[in-house]
Amino acid sequence: MNIINNHQKFKHNNMSKTTRTIVLAIIALVGMQAVAQGLTLRGVYQTSRDDDYPNGYYSEYAGWSNTYMKPIFIVQQGLYKMEWDGSTLAMPEKFPEINKSEFSSNGMITDEEKALWVTNFNLMYANSGAVIKDGILTTVMSRTDMDSTSGAHVVPGAQVNDTTRFAVRKWNAATGDLLSSEIRPAWDCLESAGMAVNPIDGKVYGLFHITNKYLPDSILNDPDFFADESADSTDSGYAICTIDLDKMEITQITPGLYYDNYITFAINSEGRAFALTSGATAAVPAEDGKYYDINGELTGSHLFEFDLKTGLRIDDSRHSTGYMSQVKRQAACFSKNDPNKMYWMGYFNSGLGFDDYGNWTPLPDKYWKTNGKYDTSLYEVDITTGEANRIDNIQDRYMFAYMWVDGEEEPAAPAGLRGDVDQDGQVNIGDVTALINYLLSHDSTGISVNNADCDQSNDVNINDVTALINYLLSRQW
Repeated sequence: MNIINNHQKFKHNNMSKTTRTIVLAIIALVGMQAVAQGLTLRGVYQTSRDDDYPNGYYSEYAGWSNTYMKPIFIVQQGLYKMEWDGSTLAMPEKFPEINKSEFSSNGMITDEEKALWVTNFNLMYANSGAVIKDGILTTVMSRTDMDSTSGAHVVPGAQVNDTTRFAVRKWNAATGDLLSSEIRPAWDCLESAGMAVNPIDGKVYGLFHITNKYLPDSILNDPDFFADESADSTDSGYAICTIDLDKMEITQITPGLYYDNYITFAINSEGRAFALTSGATAAVPAEDGKYYDINGELTGSHLFEFDLKTGLRIDDSRHSTGYMSQVKRQAACFSKNDPNKMYWMGYFNSGLGFDDYGNWTPLPDKYWKTNGKYDTSLYEVDITTGEANRIDNIQDRYMFAYMWVDGEEEPAAPAGLRGDVDQDGQVNIGDVTALINYLLSHDSTGISVNNADCDQSNDVNINDVTALINYLLSRQW
Protein backbone atom coordinates (compact mmCIF):
# COMPACT_ATOMS: atom_id res chain seq x y z
CA MET A 1 0.00 0.00 0.00
CA ASN A 2 1.33 3.45 -0.94
CA ILE A 3 0.70 5.34 2.28
CA ILE A 4 1.88 8.71 0.96
CA ASN A 5 -0.36 8.61 -2.09
CA ASN A 6 -3.34 7.55 -0.01
CA HIS A 7 -2.64 10.35 2.43
CA GLN A 8 -2.65 12.88 -0.40
CA LYS A 9 -5.97 11.55 -1.70
CA PHE A 10 -7.64 12.10 1.65
CA LYS A 11 -6.66 15.76 1.64
CA HIS A 12 -9.13 16.35 -1.16
CA ASN A 13 -12.01 14.30 0.18
CA ASN A 14 -15.02 16.04 1.79
CA MET A 15 -15.08 13.86 4.86
CA SER A 16 -15.10 14.94 8.48
CA LYS A 17 -11.86 15.57 10.31
CA THR A 18 -12.64 12.74 12.72
CA THR A 19 -13.32 10.24 9.92
CA ARG A 20 -10.17 11.30 8.09
CA THR A 21 -8.11 10.87 11.26
CA ILE A 22 -9.45 7.37 11.85
CA VAL A 23 -8.81 6.26 8.26
CA LEU A 24 -5.29 7.67 8.26
CA ALA A 25 -4.58 5.87 11.52
CA ILE A 26 -5.70 2.59 9.95
CA ILE A 27 -3.45 3.20 6.95
CA ALA A 28 -0.50 3.95 9.22
CA LEU A 29 -1.21 0.81 11.23
CA VAL A 30 -1.23 -1.31 8.08
CA GLY A 31 2.10 0.20 7.10
CA MET A 32 3.58 -0.55 10.52
CA GLN A 33 2.34 -4.13 10.36
CA ALA A 34 4.00 -4.57 6.97
CA VAL A 35 7.32 -3.46 8.43
CA ALA A 36 6.89 -5.56 11.57
CA GLN A 37 6.67 -8.74 9.50
CA GLY A 38 10.44 -8.48 9.04
CA LEU A 39 12.41 -11.33 7.56
CA THR A 40 14.47 -14.36 8.49
CA LEU A 41 17.88 -14.77 6.93
CA ARG A 42 19.76 -18.07 6.73
CA GLY A 43 23.48 -18.40 6.34
CA VAL A 44 26.71 -20.38 6.42
CA TYR A 45 28.95 -19.36 9.31
CA GLN A 46 32.14 -17.49 8.44
CA THR A 47 33.31 -15.91 11.70
CA SER A 48 32.22 -14.28 14.96
CA ARG A 49 33.73 -12.74 18.08
CA ASP A 50 32.09 -13.19 21.44
CA ASP A 51 33.06 -10.86 24.32
CA ASP A 52 32.77 -13.75 26.77
CA TYR A 53 35.75 -15.62 25.29
CA PRO A 54 39.37 -14.39 25.41
CA ASN A 55 40.00 -14.81 21.68
CA GLY A 56 36.40 -14.30 20.64
CA TYR A 57 35.78 -17.90 19.58
CA TYR A 58 34.49 -20.95 21.40
CA SER A 59 34.28 -24.70 21.11
CA GLU A 60 32.65 -27.07 23.57
CA TYR A 61 33.85 -30.58 24.39
CA ALA A 62 30.96 -33.02 23.94
CA GLY A 63 32.59 -36.35 24.72
CA TRP A 64 34.79 -39.18 23.48
CA SER A 65 33.67 -41.24 20.50
CA ASN A 66 34.63 -44.91 20.71
CA THR A 67 33.52 -45.41 17.12
CA TYR A 68 35.66 -42.67 15.63
CA MET A 69 38.33 -42.81 18.37
CA LYS A 70 38.49 -39.08 18.80
CA PRO A 71 37.01 -36.31 20.93
CA ILE A 72 33.86 -34.62 19.62
CA PHE A 73 33.58 -30.84 19.88
CA ILE A 74 30.66 -28.53 19.24
CA VAL A 75 32.06 -25.68 17.15
CA GLN A 76 30.70 -22.45 15.78
CA GLN A 77 30.78 -23.52 12.14
CA GLY A 78 27.47 -24.61 10.70
CA LEU A 79 24.13 -23.35 9.41
CA TYR A 80 22.43 -20.38 11.07
CA LYS A 81 19.33 -18.25 11.01
CA MET A 82 18.96 -14.59 11.95
CA GLU A 83 15.60 -12.88 12.47
CA TRP A 84 14.63 -9.24 11.98
CA ASP A 85 11.17 -8.37 13.33
CA GLY A 86 11.13 -4.83 11.99
CA SER A 87 12.70 -3.26 15.08
CA THR A 88 15.21 -5.71 16.56
CA LEU A 89 17.81 -7.93 14.92
CA ALA A 90 18.13 -11.16 16.91
CA MET A 91 21.51 -12.78 17.43
CA PRO A 92 22.20 -15.53 14.85
CA GLU A 93 21.52 -19.01 16.16
CA LYS A 94 22.31 -22.44 14.81
CA PHE A 95 19.64 -23.99 12.65
CA PRO A 96 19.22 -26.94 12.73
CA GLU A 97 19.84 -26.66 16.45
CA ILE A 98 22.55 -28.73 18.13
CA ASN A 99 21.51 -30.12 21.50
CA LYS A 100 24.39 -31.72 23.38
CA SER A 101 22.14 -33.85 25.60
CA GLU A 102 20.81 -35.68 22.54
CA PHE A 103 24.14 -37.39 21.81
CA SER A 104 26.39 -36.99 24.87
CA SER A 105 26.28 -37.89 28.57
CA ASN A 106 28.97 -37.69 31.25
CA GLY A 107 31.74 -37.12 28.74
CA MET A 108 30.80 -40.07 26.52
CA ILE A 109 29.03 -40.12 23.17
CA THR A 110 25.65 -41.86 23.35
CA ASP A 111 24.55 -41.37 19.72
CA GLU A 112 27.46 -41.91 17.33
CA GLU A 113 25.47 -40.99 14.22
CA LYS A 114 24.42 -37.69 15.75
CA ALA A 115 27.99 -37.10 16.95
CA LEU A 116 29.29 -37.56 13.40
CA TRP A 117 26.75 -35.02 12.15
CA VAL A 118 27.95 -32.54 14.80
CA THR A 119 31.66 -33.04 14.22
CA ASN A 120 31.27 -32.70 10.44
CA PHE A 121 30.44 -29.03 10.93
CA ASN A 122 34.17 -28.61 11.63
CA LEU A 123 34.49 -28.94 7.85
CA MET A 124 31.84 -26.37 6.88
CA TYR A 125 34.09 -23.58 5.71
CA ALA A 126 33.19 -21.37 2.75
CA ASN A 127 35.94 -18.75 2.61
CA SER A 128 36.00 -19.13 -1.19
CA GLY A 129 32.25 -19.16 -1.76
CA ALA A 130 29.07 -21.19 -1.43
CA VAL A 131 25.77 -21.69 -3.23
CA ILE A 132 22.56 -23.76 -2.95
CA LYS A 133 21.11 -25.55 -5.98
CA ASP A 134 18.69 -28.50 -6.11
CA GLY A 135 18.69 -28.71 -2.31
CA ILE A 136 22.48 -29.16 -2.16
CA LEU A 137 24.73 -26.63 -0.45
CA THR A 138 28.18 -26.49 -2.05
CA THR A 139 30.93 -24.89 0.03
CA VAL A 140 34.41 -24.03 -1.23
CA MET A 141 37.32 -23.49 1.15
CA SER A 142 40.77 -22.37 0.02
CA ARG A 143 43.67 -23.80 1.95
CA THR A 144 47.45 -24.06 1.69
CA ASP A 145 49.17 -27.42 2.17
CA MET A 146 52.61 -26.80 3.62
CA ASP A 147 53.97 -30.35 3.51
CA SER A 148 53.27 -33.88 2.32
CA THR A 149 51.98 -35.13 5.68
CA SER A 150 48.40 -34.12 4.90
CA GLY A 151 47.69 -37.42 3.15
CA ALA A 152 44.31 -37.16 1.41
CA HIS A 153 44.72 -33.41 1.13
CA VAL A 154 47.46 -33.80 -1.48
CA VAL A 155 46.27 -33.60 -5.08
CA PRO A 156 48.10 -36.04 -7.39
CA GLY A 157 50.30 -34.22 -9.86
CA ALA A 158 50.19 -30.93 -7.98
CA GLN A 159 53.02 -29.26 -6.15
CA VAL A 160 52.91 -30.04 -2.44
CA ASN A 161 54.75 -27.15 -0.85
CA ASP A 162 52.93 -23.82 -0.53
CA THR A 163 50.22 -24.85 -2.98
CA THR A 164 46.73 -23.49 -2.60
CA ARG A 165 43.98 -26.05 -2.92
CA PHE A 166 40.22 -25.96 -2.66
CA ALA A 167 38.24 -28.18 -0.33
CA VAL A 168 34.85 -28.69 -1.99
CA ARG A 169 32.08 -30.15 0.13
CA LYS A 170 28.44 -30.89 -0.62
CA TRP A 171 25.79 -30.75 2.13
CA ASN A 172 22.09 -31.31 2.48
CA ALA A 173 20.97 -27.68 2.68
CA ALA A 174 18.02 -28.50 4.95
CA THR A 175 19.61 -30.91 7.43
CA GLY A 176 23.31 -30.03 7.28
CA ASP A 177 24.32 -33.63 6.53
CA LEU A 178 27.70 -33.92 4.82
CA LEU A 179 27.26 -35.67 1.46
CA SER A 180 30.70 -35.55 -0.15
CA SER A 181 34.16 -34.02 0.15
CA GLU A 182 37.00 -33.59 -2.32
CA ILE A 183 40.16 -31.55 -2.80
CA ARG A 184 40.64 -29.60 -6.01
CA PRO A 185 43.90 -28.09 -7.37
CA ALA A 186 44.72 -24.40 -7.45
CA TRP A 187 44.39 -24.16 -11.23
CA ASP A 188 40.64 -24.86 -10.99
CA CYS A 189 40.34 -21.18 -9.91
CA LEU A 190 37.42 -21.75 -7.51
CA GLU A 191 38.09 -18.65 -5.41
CA SER A 192 35.12 -16.31 -5.80
CA ALA A 193 33.56 -13.18 -4.35
CA GLY A 194 30.34 -15.19 -4.36
CA MET A 195 28.11 -17.49 -6.38
CA ALA A 196 24.38 -17.35 -7.08
CA VAL A 197 21.68 -19.09 -9.09
CA ASN A 198 20.17 -17.05 -11.91
CA PRO A 199 16.41 -17.73 -11.71
CA ILE A 200 15.98 -16.83 -15.38
CA ASP A 201 18.16 -19.55 -16.92
CA GLY A 202 18.78 -21.78 -13.88
CA LYS A 203 22.58 -21.53 -14.22
CA VAL A 204 25.01 -20.83 -11.39
CA TYR A 205 27.16 -17.73 -11.91
CA GLY A 206 29.99 -16.36 -9.85
CA LEU A 207 32.57 -13.59 -9.74
CA PHE A 208 35.70 -15.75 -9.76
CA HIS A 209 39.29 -14.69 -9.25
CA ILE A 210 41.23 -16.00 -12.25
CA THR A 211 44.92 -16.83 -11.82
CA ASN A 212 47.43 -18.56 -14.12
CA LYS A 213 44.91 -19.16 -16.89
CA TYR A 214 46.19 -18.58 -20.40
CA LEU A 215 44.51 -15.68 -22.15
CA PRO A 216 42.35 -16.44 -25.21
CA ASP A 217 43.90 -16.35 -28.70
CA SER A 218 41.90 -13.23 -29.56
CA ILE A 219 44.08 -11.38 -27.05
CA LEU A 220 47.34 -13.28 -27.49
CA ASN A 221 47.26 -12.73 -31.27
CA ASP A 222 46.77 -8.98 -30.86
CA PRO A 223 50.18 -7.38 -31.67
CA ASP A 224 49.34 -4.39 -29.47
CA PHE A 225 49.02 -6.63 -26.43
CA PHE A 226 52.72 -7.52 -26.44
CA ALA A 227 53.92 -4.03 -27.30
CA ASP A 228 55.01 -3.93 -23.66
CA GLU A 229 57.75 -6.50 -23.06
CA SER A 230 56.47 -7.04 -19.52
CA ALA A 231 53.05 -8.24 -20.75
CA ASP A 232 52.10 -11.66 -19.42
CA SER A 233 50.27 -14.33 -21.40
CA THR A 234 48.36 -15.51 -18.34
CA ASP A 235 45.18 -14.12 -16.87
CA SER A 236 44.70 -12.54 -13.46
CA GLY A 237 41.69 -10.70 -12.08
CA TYR A 238 37.99 -11.18 -11.41
CA ALA A 239 35.73 -12.53 -14.15
CA ILE A 240 32.06 -13.47 -14.43
CA CYS A 241 31.87 -17.23 -14.95
CA THR A 242 29.33 -20.01 -14.93
CA ILE A 243 30.14 -23.09 -12.88
CA ASP A 244 29.14 -26.72 -13.33
CA LEU A 245 28.64 -27.88 -9.74
CA ASP A 246 28.76 -31.56 -10.70
CA LYS A 247 32.22 -31.23 -12.24
CA MET A 248 33.23 -28.11 -10.28
CA GLU A 249 34.42 -26.54 -13.52
CA ILE A 250 34.12 -22.86 -14.32
CA THR A 251 33.52 -21.40 -17.78
CA GLN A 252 34.78 -17.85 -18.19
CA ILE A 253 32.51 -15.38 -19.93
CA THR A 254 35.36 -12.85 -19.97
CA PRO A 255 39.05 -12.88 -19.05
CA GLY A 256 39.91 -11.59 -15.58
CA LEU A 257 39.16 -7.96 -16.31
CA TYR A 258 38.46 -6.51 -12.89
CA TYR A 259 40.82 -5.84 -10.01
CA ASP A 260 38.58 -4.27 -7.38
CA ASN A 261 38.37 -5.84 -3.93
CA TYR A 262 35.01 -7.55 -4.42
CA ILE A 263 33.38 -8.85 -1.24
CA THR A 264 29.90 -10.01 -2.37
CA PHE A 265 27.99 -11.24 -5.40
CA ALA A 266 24.21 -11.74 -5.71
CA ILE A 267 21.51 -12.11 -8.38
CA ASN A 268 17.97 -10.80 -7.99
CA SER A 269 14.68 -12.33 -9.17
CA GLU A 270 14.96 -10.48 -12.48
CA GLY A 271 18.30 -12.13 -13.27
CA ARG A 272 20.35 -8.98 -12.62
CA ALA A 273 23.76 -9.52 -10.99
CA PHE A 274 25.42 -7.16 -8.50
CA ALA A 275 28.70 -7.08 -6.61
CA LEU A 276 30.03 -4.88 -3.81
CA THR A 277 33.60 -3.74 -3.28
CA SER A 278 35.15 -3.12 0.12
CA GLY A 279 35.70 0.57 -0.63
CA ALA A 280 38.83 2.56 0.10
CA THR A 281 38.89 6.02 1.60
CA ALA A 282 40.61 7.87 4.40
CA ALA A 283 37.45 9.85 5.09
CA VAL A 284 35.99 10.11 8.57
CA PRO A 285 32.31 9.12 8.91
CA ALA A 286 29.81 11.98 9.19
CA GLU A 287 27.23 12.36 11.96
CA ASP A 288 24.84 10.04 10.14
CA GLY A 289 27.53 7.31 10.13
CA LYS A 290 28.04 7.50 6.36
CA TYR A 291 31.12 8.48 4.40
CA TYR A 292 31.25 11.45 1.99
CA ASP A 293 33.89 12.75 -0.37
CA ILE A 294 35.05 16.37 -0.59
CA ASN A 295 32.14 17.13 -2.92
CA GLY A 296 29.59 15.90 -0.41
CA GLU A 297 28.85 12.77 -2.46
CA LEU A 298 28.54 9.36 -0.86
CA THR A 299 31.65 7.18 -0.98
CA GLY A 300 32.74 3.91 0.61
CA SER A 301 31.82 0.45 -0.69
CA HIS A 302 30.73 0.58 -4.31
CA LEU A 303 27.94 -1.33 -6.05
CA PHE A 304 28.44 -2.60 -9.60
CA GLU A 305 26.01 -4.38 -11.92
CA PHE A 306 27.23 -7.06 -14.33
CA ASP A 307 25.69 -8.23 -17.59
CA LEU A 308 25.62 -12.01 -17.27
CA LYS A 309 25.65 -12.46 -21.06
CA THR A 310 28.74 -10.39 -21.77
CA GLY A 311 30.36 -10.59 -18.32
CA LEU A 312 30.95 -6.85 -18.43
CA ARG A 313 29.94 -4.18 -15.96
CA ILE A 314 26.82 -2.46 -17.23
CA ASP A 315 27.54 0.95 -15.79
CA ASP A 316 31.19 1.52 -14.98
CA SER A 317 30.43 4.52 -12.81
CA ARG A 318 30.53 3.76 -9.12
CA HIS A 319 27.35 3.77 -7.08
CA SER A 320 28.47 4.26 -3.51
CA THR A 321 26.75 2.74 -0.50
CA GLY A 322 27.95 5.39 1.96
CA TYR A 323 29.49 2.76 4.24
CA MET A 324 33.04 1.47 4.42
CA SER A 325 33.83 -2.20 4.85
CA GLN A 326 36.85 -4.49 4.96
CA VAL A 327 38.60 -6.78 2.47
CA LYS A 328 37.08 -9.90 3.99
CA ARG A 329 34.42 -12.36 2.88
CA GLN A 330 30.91 -11.04 3.38
CA ALA A 331 27.45 -12.05 2.20
CA ALA A 332 24.56 -10.57 0.23
CA CYS A 333 21.23 -11.76 -1.15
CA PHE A 334 17.88 -10.62 -2.50
CA SER A 335 14.36 -11.51 -1.55
CA LYS A 336 12.39 -12.68 -4.57
CA ASN A 337 9.64 -10.27 -3.48
CA ASP A 338 11.79 -7.15 -3.89
CA PRO A 339 14.35 -7.17 -6.71
CA ASN A 340 15.47 -3.62 -5.91
CA LYS A 341 16.64 -4.29 -2.33
CA MET A 342 19.80 -6.24 -1.58
CA TYR A 343 20.53 -7.43 1.95
CA TRP A 344 24.19 -7.14 2.84
CA MET A 345 25.92 -8.62 5.88
CA GLY A 346 29.02 -6.47 6.18
CA TYR A 347 31.48 -4.93 8.56
CA PHE A 348 30.65 -1.88 10.65
CA ASN A 349 33.76 -0.02 9.51
CA SER A 350 36.94 -0.29 7.48
CA GLY A 351 39.11 -1.20 10.46
CA LEU A 352 40.11 2.44 10.88
CA GLY A 353 39.33 4.76 13.77
CA PHE A 354 40.66 7.42 16.11
CA ASP A 355 43.55 6.49 18.41
CA ASP A 356 44.26 7.99 21.84
CA TYR A 357 45.94 10.97 20.18
CA GLY A 358 43.06 11.82 17.86
CA ASN A 359 44.68 10.35 14.76
CA TRP A 360 42.60 8.46 12.18
CA THR A 361 44.54 5.21 11.96
CA PRO A 362 44.19 1.40 11.80
CA LEU A 363 42.46 0.17 14.95
CA PRO A 364 44.68 -1.98 17.21
CA ASP A 365 43.65 -5.61 17.26
CA LYS A 366 44.11 -6.05 21.01
CA TYR A 367 41.20 -3.69 21.77
CA TRP A 368 38.72 -5.36 19.40
CA LYS A 369 36.10 -5.74 22.15
CA THR A 370 35.70 -1.98 22.51
CA ASN A 371 37.00 -0.26 19.37
CA GLY A 372 34.55 -1.80 16.91
CA LYS A 373 37.22 -3.24 14.61
CA TYR A 374 35.39 -6.52 14.06
CA ASP A 375 31.82 -5.29 14.57
CA THR A 376 29.38 -6.40 11.87
CA SER A 377 26.06 -5.02 10.64
CA LEU A 378 23.11 -5.91 8.45
CA TYR A 379 22.44 -3.38 5.68
CA GLU A 380 19.88 -2.97 2.94
CA VAL A 381 21.14 -1.60 -0.37
CA ASP A 382 18.92 0.20 -2.86
CA ILE A 383 20.27 -1.08 -6.19
CA THR A 384 18.65 1.81 -8.09
CA THR A 385 20.99 4.29 -6.35
CA GLY A 386 23.61 2.14 -4.64
CA GLU A 387 22.95 3.81 -1.28
CA ALA A 388 22.80 1.56 1.77
CA ASN A 389 21.12 1.92 5.13
CA ARG A 390 22.23 0.11 8.25
CA ILE A 391 19.40 -2.02 9.66
CA ASP A 392 21.18 -2.94 12.89
CA ASN A 393 24.45 -4.20 14.33
CA ILE A 394 24.85 -7.96 14.76
CA GLN A 395 25.39 -9.41 18.22
CA ASP A 396 28.69 -11.23 18.84
CA ARG A 397 29.97 -9.89 15.51
CA TYR A 398 28.69 -12.79 13.41
CA MET A 399 29.54 -12.90 9.72
CA PHE A 400 28.12 -15.31 7.14
CA ALA A 401 30.06 -16.57 4.13
CA TYR A 402 26.80 -17.13 2.23
CA MET A 403 23.29 -15.90 2.94
CA TRP A 404 19.74 -16.35 1.69
CA VAL A 405 16.21 -15.42 2.71
CA ASP A 406 14.56 -18.26 4.62
CA GLY A 407 12.30 -20.30 2.36
CA GLU A 408 13.96 -18.86 -0.76
CA GLU A 409 17.00 -21.15 -0.95
CA GLU A 410 16.35 -21.47 -4.65
CA PRO A 411 14.08 -18.68 -5.91
CA ALA A 412 11.83 -20.11 -8.58
CA ALA A 413 11.94 -18.60 -12.01
CA PRO A 414 9.05 -16.16 -12.41
CA ALA A 415 6.20 -17.16 -14.70
CA GLY A 416 7.27 -14.22 -16.81
CA LEU A 417 9.87 -11.50 -16.62
CA ARG A 418 8.07 -8.19 -16.79
CA GLY A 419 9.27 -6.23 -19.80
CA ASP A 420 11.15 -9.17 -21.38
CA VAL A 421 9.02 -9.01 -24.53
CA ASP A 422 11.46 -10.88 -26.78
CA GLN A 423 12.06 -13.56 -24.09
CA ASP A 424 15.85 -13.40 -24.11
CA GLY A 425 16.06 -13.32 -20.31
CA GLN A 426 16.85 -9.60 -20.09
CA VAL A 427 14.97 -6.31 -20.26
CA ASN A 428 16.62 -3.90 -22.69
CA ILE A 429 16.03 -1.70 -25.74
CA GLY A 430 15.39 -4.80 -27.87
CA ASP A 431 12.18 -5.34 -25.93
CA VAL A 432 10.96 -1.86 -26.87
CA THR A 433 11.45 -2.71 -30.53
CA ALA A 434 9.69 -6.07 -30.12
CA LEU A 435 6.77 -4.41 -28.31
CA ILE A 436 6.30 -1.72 -30.94
CA ASN A 437 6.46 -4.32 -33.73
CA TYR A 438 3.78 -6.34 -31.96
CA LEU A 439 1.50 -3.31 -31.58
CA LEU A 440 1.86 -2.56 -35.30
CA SER A 441 1.48 -6.13 -36.56
CA HIS A 442 -0.42 -7.94 -33.77
CA ASP A 443 1.85 -10.91 -34.56
CA SER A 444 2.90 -12.50 -31.27
CA THR A 445 5.35 -14.96 -32.82
CA GLY A 446 8.54 -15.09 -30.72
CA ILE A 447 7.33 -12.74 -28.00
CA SER A 448 5.60 -13.02 -24.63
CA VAL A 449 2.37 -11.04 -24.54
CA ASN A 450 2.25 -11.56 -20.79
CA ASN A 451 5.68 -9.93 -20.36
CA ALA A 452 4.60 -7.13 -22.70
CA ASP A 453 1.95 -5.94 -20.22
CA CYS A 454 4.49 -3.61 -18.63
CA ASP A 455 2.02 -1.39 -16.79
CA GLN A 456 0.13 -4.50 -15.56
CA SER A 457 -3.22 -3.22 -16.78
CA ASN A 458 -4.16 -6.61 -18.27
CA ASP A 459 -4.02 -5.02 -21.71
CA VAL A 460 -1.10 -4.43 -24.08
CA ASN A 461 -1.10 -1.00 -25.72
CA ILE A 462 1.02 2.10 -26.24
CA ASN A 463 1.02 2.78 -22.49
CA ASP A 464 3.19 -0.31 -22.07
CA VAL A 465 5.80 1.20 -24.39
CA THR A 466 5.93 4.27 -22.15
CA ALA A 467 6.17 2.12 -19.02
CA LEU A 468 8.98 0.04 -20.52
CA ILE A 469 11.00 3.07 -21.61
CA ASN A 470 10.58 4.65 -18.16
CA TYR A 471 11.83 1.40 -16.59
CA LEU A 472 14.93 1.33 -18.80
CA LEU A 473 15.71 4.90 -17.78
CA SER A 474 15.12 4.47 -14.04
CA ARG A 475 15.28 0.70 -13.49
CA GLN A 476 12.14 1.01 -11.40
CA TRP A 477 8.62 -0.11 -12.32
